[in-house]
Amino acid sequence: MRVYLAAPLFNDMERGFNNRLTALLEPFAEVFLPQRDGKLLRDMVGRGMPIEAARQLVFEADVNALKRCNHVVAVLDGRTIDEGVAFEIGYARALGKMCIGLKTDDRALLPSGDNPMVLVGCHELFSNTLDLVHRLRTRAISLRQTG
Repeated sequence: MRVYLAAPLFNDMERGFNNRLTALLEPFAEVFLPQRDGKLLRDMVGRGMPIEAARQLVFEADVNALKRCNHVVAVLDGRTIDEGVAFEIGYARALGKMCIGLKTDDRALLPSGDNPMVLVGCHELFSNTLDLVHRLRTRAISLRQTG
């Protein structure tokens, strides 16, 4: 099972959460974690790369990883869903990938909740990490038995 972890990664708290979730998934799945396995815009620009070139490399690395995965786990926490995560869900759905949302946070900008294009774009939604991990572990075992 190949999992792309779509999640915000712009501060220590977000990156720490992503690392912990990845550690829970890696015993049974190959995880692409963009902050670890992809290209980071700030690092490339910090090394002197022009911003336009850095943006293109980030885009290509993440799109190629989405093409290789068969599952996307999307972290939907926050008052609004991260724009990159929203794109990754839509792109993955267009490729026919299984998209699974994780929203451990009950905040939402709109009284009606998060954008339906994102929520309905997820095949399954989980409100806690352990249930998500259990579901993916069960799915991985099932895939191994049938594959």
